[in-house]
Amino acid sequence: MLKQYLEIGKIVGTHGVRGELRAECWCDSPQFFANFKKLYFDGGKEALEVSSRPHKNIALVKIKGIDTVEQADLLRGRVLYVNRKDIKLPKGSNFIQDIIGLEVVDVDNGTVYGKVTEVIKTGANDVYEIKDSTNRAYYIPVIKDVVIETNPKKGRVLIKPMKGIFDDED
Repeated sequence: MLKQYLEIGKIVGTHGVRGELRAECWCDSPQFFANFKKLYFDGGKEALEVSSRPHKNIALVKIKGIDTVEQADLLRGRVLYVNRKDIKLPKGSNFIQDIIGLEVVDVDNGTVYGKVTEVIKTGANDVYEIKDSTNRAYYIPVIKDVVIETNPKKGRVLIKPMKGIFDDED
């Protein structure tokens, strides 16, 4: 089941004396982070009215009602969440949190290779780390010739493995 509230970042410190916070971004960019006017604490249980702006590789966040550096400092280490319904993803895109844990299946013969344990950003293309039942790690490039379908709703990634990924080549 897909989570309604997704982790978007973590408060790592304060900025200035008027209650502004520094947030480490766990999303695509500080610019993306700054699009939201409502964030949440505690997995969606506590709604927050916010304004934010990108600053280098972080986001500076102002939470309504937090007006001093002392109040802000008490929030250090808290995780911020965003409601899934507030985000429109381009067709064919998925949240990394939805990909972790998906079963990886051969599209041709139904062989289950393991589960996705990490999505690695390489620049050229993402790479899925897959661990099998013995905890052995494999790495598959997320390119159209290999990854046929990534479907969090069905709980699987369909692949056409390249030679050498799962079998030892001579």
